[in-house]
Amino acid sequence: MTRPARVIIDLPALRHNFNRVRQIAPRSRIIAVVKADAYGHGLLRTARTLAAADAFGVACLEEAAQLREADITNPILLLEGPYSASELPQITAWDLQIVVHDDSQIAMLEHARPPQPFKVWLKIDSGMHRLGFPPAETRRVWQKLMSLSSVAPGIRLMTHLATANEPDNPMTERQLQVFKSAGEGIEAERSSANSAGILLWPESHLDWVRPGLMMYGISPVEGKSSRELGLEPVMSLQSSLIAVKSLRRGDVVGYGASWFCPEDMRIGVVAAGYGDGFPRHSSSGCPILVKDIRTRITGHASMDMLCVDLRNIPDVKVGDPVELWGAQLPIEEVASHAGTIPYELMCGINKRLRCEEHGQSENPL
Repeated sequence: MTRPARVIIDLPALRHNFNRVRQIAPRSRIIAVVKADAYGHGLLRTARTLAAADAFGVACLEEAAQLREADITNPILLLEGPYSASELPQITAWDLQIVVHDDSQIAMLEHARPPQPFKVWLKIDSGMHRLGFPPAETRRVWQKLMSLSSVAPGIRLMTHLATANEPDNPMTERQLQVFKSAGEGIEAERSSANSAGILLWPESHLDWVRPGLMMYGISPVEGKSSRELGLEPVMSLQSSLIAVKSLRRGDVVGYGASWFCPEDMRIGVVAAGYGDGFPRHSSSGCPILVKDIRTRITGHASMDMLCVDLRNIPDVKVGDPVELWGAQLPIEEVASHAGTIPYELMCGINKRLRCEEHGQSENPL
């Protein structure tokens, strides 16, 4: 018998969300961000579904390798650029584009003699203070890169927005102005918009946008649900009940004996736990659906199981379906209860889970 815990990837929803990006930013080209196994959705299935993307964004050479070895021919951008000069030959062989954000990377390019020059994006730190050159150094760095035979013409400029998910935070406007000023007089394509920028800041769209979270049907905007933004959840984590127990008032449930039955009641045991990627910190009180009816978790989640309150669910039995997050229970709500963000939950999905694409074919993650 196959363990009932599984993750379902809704590929039509993925395509819908990608098309939503096209609707919102029709004049921009799209770099679909598929790093971290496409946020847990499966790198190759996501890339194949989003074949219309103008480029893919990945974090490292290993992710780019998976795409190229699977005959994915779209342009691929290494969002953190090369980590060492030893990566440059493979970057050339796979025709990858690179972000340059540090003088150490420029030094790599100075000594490189590739058969074809590298396609470069120059990253400017407009205020997030993570990666990128100070704005005042933009022209110096751009001119340096332009002088290198290892760098192709058509260097592009990019930055990253720190608070675009907060519609009333003036930092985004400041960052956009800093980025604009830094590139004055430079003829180059530009990119600044992440998912929140795409949705809330039309002035950030520029030549290229870089959607991540919104493509997977998750709201990046504070106080706005994915449905309100016209997005459809792509990932569902589902399982079923493997036991139904009748307990007495005062009985304890789960490790640590931290949850007591407030009355005589039924408890359901679900075949899913933190070993599957469900957050252990999202224990007592976290919402969960049993037979499409909202209830709550009782006690601490175990590695392979968790317990749920069945008092408001009639005619419940072993085998009844459970949704831990997905189309009917937003992952944002579960993440909030666990004190984390949807990114962490999606990326934490365990490879042991069966994966069903839109509930039909089964494939490994």
